[in-house]
Formats: sequence, structure tokens, C-alpha cells
Amino acid sequence: MKGNAIQKVVRKIAVRDQKSDFAYWQSQPPATRLAALEETRREYHRWRYGAEPRFQRVFTVTKR
Repeated sequence: MKGNAIQKVVRKIAVRDQKSDFAYWQSQPPATRLAALEETRREYHRWRYGAEPRFQRVFTVTKR
């Protein structure tokens, strides 16, 4: 192994023994949870549409 190489570690866990992610995300502050949600949304848009999400049109509000 070279100097500062990262060692790969794999743990095999039965599905019935796997913990739920719910408790972890409930322990995170709201800003962290929103940031993770936003990242997931962006990844989905890149995968599904091949681009960053954007507004389709620009609307102008005019006073009558």
C-alpha cells in the first residue's frame, strides 16, 4: 500500500439487522437535512434530464 492510501472496508449486514436511516436524519439539524435533500434533487435532475434544474420561462409582473 502507498503512503496515505485509503483502506477499503466492507461490512456485511443482514437486512433484518440493518438500522433505519430515520433516526439518523432526525438527529441532524434542519439545515443539514435540507442541504441533503437539495443535493438529492440536483442529482436526480442531472440523471433524469442531463442538466441542472432551471426555470423554463421568465415571467414579468406588470402593474395595470
